[in-house]
Amino acid sequence: MSESSAITGLNADEIAAVFAAWGEPRFRSRQLLEWVYRHRAASFAEMSNLGAALRERLRAWRPLRTLELVKMEGSGDATSKFLFRLGDGRLVETVLISASPALYGSASDRRTICVSSQVGCAYDCKFCASGLAGFTRNLDAGEIVEQLLEVERHSGEKINNVVFMGMGEPLANLAHVLGAIGIINAEWGLGIGARQITVSTSGLAPQIRKLADQPLQIRLAVSLHGATDAVREKIMPVNRKYPLERLFEALTYYGTKKKQKLSLEYILIEGVNDDLEQAALLARHARQLQAKVNLIPYNTVEGLPWRRPGETRQGAFLDILTAAGVPATLRREKGHDIAAACGQLRLREDPEAAAAKAAAPPTPTG
Repeated sequence: MSESSAITGLNADEIAAVFAAWGEPRFRSRQLLEWVYRHRAASFAEMSNLGAALRERLRAWRPLRTLELVKMEGSGDATSKFLFRLGDGRLVETVLISASPALYGSASDRRTICVSSQVGCAYDCKFCASGLAGFTRNLDAGEIVEQLLEVERHSGEKINNVVFMGMGEPLANLAHVLGAIGIINAEWGLGIGARQITVSTSGLAPQIRKLADQPLQIRLAVSLHGATDAVREKIMPVNRKYPLERLFEALTYYGTKKKQKLSLEYILIEGVNDDLEQAALLARHARQLQAKVNLIPYNTVEGLPWRRPGETRQGAFLDILTAAGVPATLRREKGHDIAAACGQLRLREDPEAAAAKAAAPPTPTG
């Protein structure tokens, strides 16, 4: 339990233990949780039923919030992207898809937040912007939870669906992700049901097994993007460590533990993985895993050479899956115009630091 992390990174028992050590009655810790999560307090000063001395002690103990909104962009399709500065000055991006078709399935009133779990990413998927600048660090549970609180505060929207599909590989930060999920799901916390929480992974087989052993019935989405090892390895280096046979063994184990249907994510890239033979093999894998498939036409990332296939090829690929009896959707991207769509979130430089760097005189050489 890091002393530098925000209160939002602690669960109810951890906070109660601290209050007990201070000689405070347990109901005081419950009052604090009510202010943080029910009333969405942004400062200790708002906590009127906690005494001034206790509020001062809390303020000296650890921060209530650590994220600072740097920039908010709105898209033409009800998608918003938020750039947050963390307490150490690093930046992460978070996306809100509000009052729009749900991420999976038909239109609904779900308001989905796509949260980041790391600053950057170490897994170097060749179509994705998040790993272009490499991996910097994990987010702690509080920084993950704060993304929900801050997005709700700045957007005025009530979030009811959470996907760990932002920057980073969630299962490479499993302890903090599970800590955040516990707070997001808890009745005393954000109260979002486990079935409205989805964790996405590039295919870390051992961690998938660990996630399966957790009691909550959260959803799992796997970034597959290739139906054979040869194709998948071209764009997903993780496949060399965890090839499809090992990945599917872990997913089969997950299926024995969870009631939720597995999702296979498949970004369609022209000339790379859009061959119709891949579609037939993908259908076979999906049937064996009793999974549904989300097809995602590639979203443009500056500096990467890939292109999306034409709509005719997209439709033919989808038709093969549906003809085989596989539940499948062709997801039209949200937020493409503000670089908030799948694969477009990236590690960014602090704009203030960048401006200062640009204004600085050149360093003498020689």
